[in-house]
Amino acid sequence: MAQGRPGIAVAVVARGGRVLMVRRRVAEGGLSWQFPAGEIEPGETAGDAAVREAAEETGLVVRAVAPLGERTHPVTRRAMAYWACEALSGTAEVRDAEELADLAWCTYAGVEERVPHGLYEPVRRYLAGILTP
Repeated sequence: MAQGRPGIAVAVVARGGRVLMVRRRVAEGGLSWQFPAGEIEPGETAGDAAVREAAEETGLVVRAVAPLGERTHPVTRRAMAYWACEALSGTAEVRDAEELADLAWCTYAGVEERVPHGLYEPVRRYLAGILTP
């Protein structure tokens, strides 16, 4: 991860042919719908941070399965680490009402509707292979 501000870990959580998306109360760089995500804390791996953020934001217990890639986000300019995660238990709900306004389990078409600027290519390829159209 780049120096400066802490990197952001992103949890790409799939279950039953859908992926979990959350809507932020305050858009970052014009983005409101995104995957559960947050800053990587000192001493924490990106995978561990993705698991923690999914739990804090949605109440889901997830397991980090595989890294999908890292980049500097083209809109927010933050260092991002994307992780494929498997939902193990729990029911997704807005747990951090100060930060989140809503959440949804989305099909591939639903993701495209909520992310109009296009997905990070490794995430797009991953979702195209596992989600309902």
